Amino acid sequence: MRIAPGPRSASWTELHAHARRLGAVPTRELFERDPGRFERFSRRGAGLLMDFSRQHLDEMVLGRLLELPEAAGLAAYRDAMWRGERINATEARAALHVALRQRPGERLGGEAIEREVLEERERMLAFAAGVRSGRIAGSAGKPFTLVVNIGIGGSDLGPAMAAQALAHYSRGAPRGEFISNVEGCRLADVLEGADPRTTLFIVCSKTFTTLETLTHAQSAREWLREALGEAAVPSHFAAVSVNHRAMDTFGVHPDHRFRMWDWVGGRYSLWSSIGLSLAIAIGREAFVAFLEGAREMDAHFRRAPWEENLPVLLALIGIWNINFLELPTLAVLPYEERLARLPAYLQQLEMGSNGKSVTLEGRRAEWQTAAVIWGGPGSNAEHSFYQLLHQGTPRAALDLLLPADSSCGNRAQHELAIASCLAQAEAFMSGYPAEAVREEFDREGLPAERRETLEPHKVHPGSRPSTLIAFPRLDPATLGRLIALYEHKVFTQGVIWGINSFDQWGVELGKRLAGALIASVRDPAGQPAVAPGVQQLLEQLAEWRNTP
Repeated sequence: MRIAPGPRSASWTELHAHARRLGAVPTRELFERDPGRFERFSRRGAGLLMDFSRQHLDEMVLGRLLELPEAAGLAAYRDAMWRGERINATEARAALHVALRQRPGERLGGEAIEREVLEERERMLAFAAGVRSGRIAGSAGKPFTLVVNIGIGGSDLGPAMAAQALAHYSRGAPRGEFISNVEGCRLADVLEGADPRTTLFIVCSKTFTTLETLTHAQSAREWLREALGEAAVPSHFAAVSVNHRAMDTFGVHPDHRFRMWDWVGGRYSLWSSIGLSLAIAIGREAFVAFLEGAREMDAHFRRAPWEENLPVLLALIGIWNINFLELPTLAVLPYEERLARLPAYLQQLEMGSNGKSVTLEGRRAEWQTAAVIWGGPGSNAEHSFYQLLHQGTPRAALDLLLPADSSCGNRAQHELAIASCLAQAEAFMSGYPAEAVREEFDREGLPAERRETLEPHKVHPGSRPSTLIAFPRLDPATLGRLIALYEHKVFTQGVIWGINSFDQWGVELGKRLAGALIASVRDPAGQPAVAPGVQQLLEQLAEWRNTP
């Protein structure tokens, strides 16, 4: 499938002209011109409300943006993804994560894939229920009280984010912990004081060879073996992998092994058995609701016209900000503490997918792709980095996520969060112009000599573009909708930019180099020479490590 990317269309050139036209128009003036702006620039779908009225665009811009999906052939690519075609061209694979949330009879990817997905889902949910209830226990017959997920990237960020977001569904479940970073301190902290007899480890690695994951898994295995003996190992480990030989060698019980497929990238795998730790935490009913929420967004993405399609609109707004308003970063700002890890999850989803500089045609991209994703939750972020967002020289686009009600039942305090979110959205858009500052000085009777020096410091330029995504409350279905919303946003942007959102060659390079360097780290003098700068660093690090 080869359709020219959006940047080669006539609409792209027109959008540059519109960006110049709007450059001198503050966003607050767009509101003043159009009292019905909220109605024109907000949409509802799949249980979400998306308000993009504070974006720096107008109806002419939106009209041109809506031409890009047609120019790039988005519908054809979308339908090809659902059919299971190999749209991951560089790896000759399908990208069928949507099949992981299908119901019986949908046949996404064909009858064989549907059968495999549903059977594996049921095995995983049954195992999770057994662990959660205590029916599946450790070698001493005691129920598990601690479940440790060992993985990295998509095998950690998704389950860890979702487990924190849905922590209020985990009552009665074992405590869940997540280990990823290779340096080992997190694992040591989790295992300090833990009871090996009631600890279950879940090793998530498609190949069962990932350096960080296998290093942690071997350390956990040794900790367990020293405490309980070699025979106890199979009762205390589960794994999600395709490498049965490696699992045999490690000692994972055959009934504790769960499947992955090469048509699902790690950052899209939360819906599969990679979500085993999440399913143990929140239970079968909540996990199924999580899948159903994503299915609802899938159906919306497939059926809604572009002008009403939330993932498409979110993608187009991102393209407008990145490629035409030259805003290279997106701050994700959830006003729900339990979504604290969502920005980190979206870093992998967006930058890991669309951080590319070569098109599907093998040419150097002549346009910017992907934004730098960062952020943090609500009020904490206000007291951390909002100063830069309001008045700093770097500028960012903003996504604010706002539940209408508290997920912990504390409505009074959540109302403060709602007020803070809406106030910040208005402040980002309207700013605080010089005339407002002078009116404030008049009210306060500030002396003339103070006004001149203080005025420029009080001015907020405004026109910081934000999209507000609101929903009734954070529950499993809503979290599924939100994640699928961003998945389809990423896919849409990749199609329009003409890049492959499903490979990760940049990640592979660093892994390969690390594997080659480990012997030199352990013995700088006795290994083949490495680059001079690296050799000197290794020698200094070795000196410090060997100093008592």
